[in-house]
Amino acid sequence: MIKILGACLVLISTTWSGFEAAKSFSDRTKQLRQLKVALKSLEAEMMFGHTPLKEAAEGIAKQIPGPLSKLFLRFSEVLGQGRTSVKAAWETALNETWKLTALKQGEHEVLSHFGETLGQHDLYSQQKHIQLALAHLEKEEAEAVDRQTRYEKMLKSLGFLAGMLLIILFM
Repeated sequence: MIKILGACLVLISTTWSGFEAAKSFSDRTKQLRQLKVALKSLEAEMMFGHTPLKEAAEGIAKQIPGPLSKLFLRFSEVLGQGRTSVKAAWETALNETWKLTALKQGEHEVLSHFGETLGQHDLYSQQKHIQLALAHLEKEEAEAVDRQTRYEKMLKSLGFLAGMLLIILFM
């Protein structure tokens, strides 16, 4: 009876580990989509609403879920302190909240380059920089979806099969 209970626990824990490992792939694609929506909202706020950057970031933080909302909320907070430039505020917010996301180094570089141009140009140049960042994120999203379709199912199966292997070895 104890062997069966132990075998079930091993199988459940390894399967769960496989699902957790696979979750990072789906989280990355979901967060990339949310980030694209956030940048499109920022563009709309700047171009059509003529909303100040601090208020636009606050509004975006309320619209999007999860760790990306913390990025825009922190950006708004640092801007509200008024002691740093827009570029420095973006870098601070990005570096403080990056560990919470499932995004990779490529996205960090895109967002970092985007932050360098944020608040530096007129509205139409800023719109072009947002469009450029969106194009780069589109490419990163395509790569993330490709990786997700290739590896997500494999990791889930691998977790289950590793559990079965351990059960066979221990029996």
